[in-house]
Amino acid sequence: MDQYIGTMLDNRYEILERIGVGGMAVVYKARCHRLNRLVAIKILKPELANDADFRRRFQAESQAVAMLSHVNIVGVYDVCQSDGLNYIVMELIDGMTLKQYMQKRGMPLKWQEALHFIAQVLRALDHAHSRGIIHRDIKPHNILVLRDGSIKVADFGIARLTSSQATLTQEALGSVHYISPEQAKGSHIDGRSDLYSVGVMLYEMLTGRLPFEGETPVLVAIQHINSIPIQPRELNPDIPVGLEAIIMKAMAPNPNHRYGSAQEMLDAVQAFQENPDSVPSDTIRINDVEEPTLVIPTGGVRDMMEDDYEEDDYLDDEEEEEITSKVRKSHRRFNPPPIAIAVGAILLFVVGIILFLVNFIRGAIFAPAKEYTVPNLLGMTVEELEKDPSILGDFQLEVGETVFNEDYEKDQICEQTPEADSKVKDGKTTITVTISGGTEELKMIDVTGWDSERALERLRDDMKLEVTTEYQYSQTTEKGYVISYSPEKDTELEEGDEVTIVISKGKEEEKVVVGNYVNLSLEQVKAQLELQGLNANVKEYYSDTYAKGKVMWQSIAVNTQVAPGTTIDLQVSKGPEATQPPVTNPPVVVTDAPVKKTITVDLSDYTGIITLKVTLGSTTVFDGSWNADEQGDFSREVTQNPGTTKRVTISINGETVESYNLEF
Repeated sequence: MDQYIGTMLDNRYEILERIGVGGMAVVYKARCHRLNRLVAIKILKPELANDADFRRRFQAESQAVAMLSHVNIVGVYDVCQSDGLNYIVMELIDGMTLKQYMQKRGMPLKWQEALHFIAQVLRALDHAHSRGIIHRDIKPHNILVLRDGSIKVADFGIARLTSSQATLTQEALGSVHYISPEQAKGSHIDGRSDLYSVGVMLYEMLTGRLPFEGETPVLVAIQHINSIPIQPRELNPDIPVGLEAIIMKAMAPNPNHRYGSAQEMLDAVQAFQENPDSVPSDTIRINDVEEPTLVIPTGGVRDMMEDDYEEDDYLDDEEEEEITSKVRKSHRRFNPPPIAIAVGAILLFVVGIILFLVNFIRGAIFAPAKEYTVPNLLGMTVEELEKDPSILGDFQLEVGETVFNEDYEKDQICEQTPEADSKVKDGKTTITVTISGGTEELKMIDVTGWDSERALERLRDDMKLEVTTEYQYSQTTEKGYVISYSPEKDTELEEGDEVTIVISKGKEEEKVVVGNYVNLSLEQVKAQLELQGLNANVKEYYSDTYAKGKVMWQSIAVNTQVAPGTTIDLQVSKGPEATQPPVTNPPVVVTDAPVKKTITVDLSDYTGIITLKVTLGSTTVFDGSWNADEQGDFSREVTQNPGTTKRVTISINGETVESYNLEF
């Protein structure tokens, strides 16, 4: 298991899985918990992190790419250095490389499809070149094709600011099948070197093959300097003449004969797309693949030859000087005038001489390199190899990371690169080994501050634990995030063990205490409720007991704590109900005083809040909610003229429970 997977960088980026390995860094898929999005993180390899030169190059890459912002370039979100790690946070692309696309589609591609991709690459390069950045490693493997057909140029890992070109004295970098002649020679380069690589890509897409092949990177590089590729239309007659001219100009051996800029080449491509039958007036015939990034010393091909063969295969000084002289002379390319018979004859003659030289170098001068078989180190320990150096023989050992592994015991080698029994041509090859840390121990992890869904996924799905969730209010932890957990961190567990996480319900709202509003005017009560953040639902009823406008009843008891915004039902008096309509005749004198009676409803069989309605004849005495627990039995005093009989009807929760006559 990778040491970084599952870790959190800067308490923000959670490493989810490894998705790629480059020459200088490892690329991981990660989640940014601050913005809740997936990203790609490129981390400098541990074995290089202590090397000041590699750190400098890594930082240079970060700063260079961070300057770029274009729809066709993989975006950089952040450049960080934390806990001894140097890493870049980048846009995560859902797609495939252009190389994979070409293999899946089958080649050659139609020219319309090829130019669809090339135009986007040129726009990206124009943006980068305008900011002084040369990619130096343009190839289909570094072009990402998205699902909508758009592309993004990736891996500016070997990009350099042109302003620092004069200081680059150690290495020139490139991919051997796509490098420009000046890169192969270790000469000064500029943005036109990227255009040469674009030309090679276009050649490959339209012909189905690379312009130059060879058994070793050195031989391929020599061909870029000296050889003439087959004209694209000879391999695929369906390629329009005008498009062939664009390819050849981009691949011109002399940078001065190429397009002057990415925009200039893009203009030529767009002009061709508008008129495919056109042929540029500056058409030329050039004199001028697998795709791993190749380190080319600044001494050019000669130094590559020295690096590519064993010490016993080196040439003596006179032979080496003779070949170097021939290679240098061959740098003076032949740029023929318009097509003519004499020029064609000279061109064929030059081709024959160059092919003879290449074959001579490949077959006559250099003998085939000796092959070595990689020993099988699996199951061994580093200590055993140190005690018996004969096991490694001519190979060198490099100890990589330690990972949990169920197939090998602790401290045993569980992986090796190159693989056991594979063949290599260099006996000094380094074998990188991965050490087993034994069976992974299951321990409780710190999930404080994690999003609850992420914590549950990790504990339940990944660690196979039984998780109990509890919820609490918290003034400091955001709702939905973990406040605490048990057992404590690093407690040893087994699958199926129970753990508990406490999840925040957010800040608890402050409660409001309900006051006594009965016998207050409705205006007073509304003003008080507004100050408390409460709402009122008002209903009016006739009453002989309460003056008009006074509150007779409230639905929530006094001193109850409620949340702000709670609505309280209020019953407000409309005053006594008129017993007789007004008359113009003199009033009849009533000698007997009105009779008062009390209506009582026994609610001992009820609990909680009920709906109660009491009527006296056609007059509603009460209609609303009643809390049987807190308010007890219902009781109301009513008044009628003597000698009157009224029907009392009592309904509870919408059902009539009692009805009787009340005499006054």
